[in-house]
Amino acid sequence: MDQEKELYKKRKQDPSLKLFVVLSKAYRSVADRVAADIRKSGLNTTEFGVLELLYHSGDQPLQKIGDKILLASGSITYVVDKLEKKQYLKRTQCAEDRRITFASITDKGKELLNEIFPTHWEQIENITAGLSEEEKLVAIELLKKLGKHADLYENN
Repeated sequence: MDQEKELYKKRKQDPSLKLFVVLSKAYRSVADRVAADIRKSGLNTTEFGVLELLYHSGDQPLQKIGDKILLASGSITYVVDKLEKKQYLKRTQCAEDRRITFASITDKGKELLNEIFPTHWEQIENITAGLSEEEKLVAIELLKKLGKHADLYENN
């Protein structure tokens, strides 16, 4: 019984669980505010992510979009269909391999991002203004380190 109490006490002092809870709450707060800002433009965060990827990286094979914006492959077709109906992107068959279909941002999609991105960026700056520039850089490095370790742990 004393051994169980000692183990509980040791775990209670370990900051790992506290870090996880704080990180989760912080992520939720930031993500909720960013999502609310994106919804003002008539898009959801996934649609915005796809358009932003195509805008900054050019045409992308549909099969690769999910990996790049952390979207399940089954959801890609649904999101691309919605964006295509809104005329923000178009599909193009690969000339060399007809099994591959590319998504391309349209002029209408570029216009939308040119219109909304400056305000969106400003909102992200406002949302993250609780940290100084130096603290943001430190947080970036620490979170990268944490993520890389978590990826290694997952593979063991």
